[in-house]
Amino acid sequence: MEDQAMEECRAVYLTAEDLRIAASILYNAYHDDPFFIETLFSGDQAQYEQKLRGAIREELNELWQQEQALIGMFVGDRLIGVACIVTQQVPLGEARFWHWRLKMLLSTGWYSTQALINKENQIIESLPSGQCGILQFIAIANVEQGKGYGSKLIDAVLSWCDEQLHLDGIGVFANHNAHIELFSRHNFETIEQLTIGQVNGELLFYRGVSNE
Repeated sequence: MEDQAMEECRAVYLTAEDLRIAASILYNAYHDDPFFIETLFSGDQAQYEQKLRGAIREELNELWQQEQALIGMFVGDRLIGVACIVTQQVPLGEARFWHWRLKMLLSTGWYSTQALINKENQIIESLPSGQCGILQFIAIANVEQGKGYGSKLIDAVLSWCDEQLHLDGIGVFANHNAHIELFSRHNFETIEQLTIGQVNGELLFYRGVSNE
């Protein structure tokens, strides 16, 4: 049955109608992420969850408006996984658009918005060039984990990257050993140890086929 399900999975660009489910998948996947806990949690669990939902919603909407790559993994008609890639053709970090700052400020507060900006600044400064993508989010729905879909989704991201001849590759910040190992098995290389806020992790990088 697992092999049959794997044959049926497909990776396609998300539509506007998919964004709500995509946000739910990302919310559940990043609920216990150390960076988001440090950035958004201030002692009130309900407030933390509200801020996390807001941050993910606003970032997804911004990536959609900026026509960035939002890749969905489907099994039949069910969206089970999401990968969100942003390129440096879009203003990031301190260069973020004012409307993004305002919406994020209203959703998460000043401190959290600044922490998100600082994270992007650190990643951008550590990437090999200004022609790199950043894997902002990647997640498989909790009930579908452990079935090999995560590897399939990463493969879809790499296929997308290889088709972007203007990109030198894709970077991703990972702070969990299992995630670091998974990316490493897919030809990502650690290029720098990063501490973002108080969260230690690794910046991994995949070089597109045109740059090998």
